[in-house]
Amino acid sequence: MTWKVQKHYLENMQNSESNIKVAGETAVNLLQHSNWLEIYGVDIYSFVTSALLLLAYYLLIAHKTRKNPAYTVQSVNIIARTAWVESIMRDGGKEVLAVQTLRNSTMAATFLASTSVLLIIGVLTLSAQGDKMEGTWHALNMAGNTHNELWLTKLLIMLLDLFVAFFSFSMAVRVFNHVGYMINVPLARNHKMICPQHVAIHLNRAGMFYSVGMRAYYFTVPLVFWLFGPHFMLLSTLALILILYRLDRAPKILAEDYAEDSAHLSGAAEFDKARAST
Repeated sequence: MTWKVQKHYLENMQNSESNIKVAGETAVNLLQHSNWLEIYGVDIYSFVTSALLLLAYYLLIAHKTRKNPAYTVQSVNIIARTAWVESIMRDGGKEVLAVQTLRNSTMAATFLASTSVLLIIGVLTLSAQGDKMEGTWHALNMAGNTHNELWLTKLLIMLLDLFVAFFSFSMAVRVFNHVGYMINVPLARNHKMICPQHVAIHLNRAGMFYSVGMRAYYFTVPLVFWLFGPHFMLLSTLALILILYRLDRAPKILAEDYAEDSAHLSGAAEFDKARAST
């Protein structure tokens, strides 16, 4: 009887020890989870702040563009491309000019797409050699974390950004090729879907893809500086916003001139719609 009691007592002790071990592991995991924000907090706050600054900039640009359609260079380019398509399709003898212009745009987008592939390969190579260059990359990192997990996360975000650039430029090449076929269709055929307004929509879509790819290139600047430290990321984001504002803002005289052209083009489009409906 005594032997059974001792055996039961030993089993209870073993179960208690296992329960204590599990509880200790759970407590350690909870402690590590609670310290996760403390460990990576500076880098997370810097990344979120940079993203919010860029988002606020584009919201401001969108608000200004709604008030003034010719406020940015991108809007002026949309107006110019629309007028160019109308001139090419309505005036005869400009087919070669149209093909050469579209070829130049296609070659530029192809070059930038190829460059993004090379950058992707470079980032993948860097991810495999990060431990060898850890001391050099983190020499100026005064506030951020230097764990390998965070390093790989930074490179993964950079890869995603470069993939966005690659697919954007690839889509721009695709749409430019489509426009090359549509823009040379004679207006005498009176095709409903191949008119200057519809072709201009396709061309402006290609321009939109091209612009998105360039923005993805611009965003790599803060991401590269993030490798050196979160404070460099914030400073580079502020510098990038200032430079983008100078690049995006259309000159005042140019904006006023194209605002008049925009009103003229919208009036011409309404006249074409009214004529088509009669």
